[in-house]
Amino acid sequence: MRKRDIVLKISQDTGVKQVVVRDIVQRTFDTIFESLKNGERIELRNFGVFQVKKRKKRIGRNPKTGEVIPVPERHTVIFKPGLEMKQFIK
Repeated sequence: MRKRDIVLKISQDTGVKQVVVRDIVQRTFDTIFESLKNGERIELRNFGVFQVKKRKKRIGRNPKTGEVIPVPERHTVIFKPGLEMKQFIK
């Protein structure tokens, strides 16, 4: 499912114009992105938690050549599903 599909579904279910729904969905994503950029934790009850974690630097290996390559530390976004989502998907 793409963002466009989400907008269409919400528009059909609510009767709100697609342009308005698209703007709301985009603003929601922008707010989530900005919060994660600032290091904040996003908790959506019964859906899940988005959080930025720092991965430590490590030594990696090129699988083709076997060459040892240092991998620098970096930040990554993780998602942990909420209880209701876990139960729904089972």
